[in-house]
Parts: sequence; structure tokens; C-alpha cells
Amino acid sequence: MPLIQINIMEGRPPEKITELISNVTDTVSETLGAPKQNVRVLVTEMPKTHWGIAGVPASDLGR
Repeated sequence: MPLIQINIMEGRPPEKITELISNVTDTVSETLGAPKQNVRVLVTEMPKTHWGIAGVPASDLGR
């Protein structure tokens, strides 16, 4: 049973998360030949204060 874990920054609308889960499931199913019902996708949304880019929290970028 494939288990795919995805970490993304928070802030995307729920319908985009749903689309991501669907697309990843399709890709993994086709690539590995696994039945879709066996594919698990876990999406974790991280606060921008907990996501560092070049040593700076993403929440501080663009300020």
C-alpha cells in the first residue's frame, strides 16, 4: 500500500488540497500499478512561521 506524505505551507483553499490528493493518487496508481483504493495520501499544512527558506521563516519573506 503506497503512502505518500506531502508537506506544504498553509493557506491553500480546501479544493486545491482535494485536487492535489486526486492527482497524486492517479499518478502513483498509474506509475506503480497499484489500485487507487490502496493509495494513501497525507497532506500536512505547515504554518509559514515553521517553514524556513534561506534561514528565514517564510512568514517574514516579502515584508
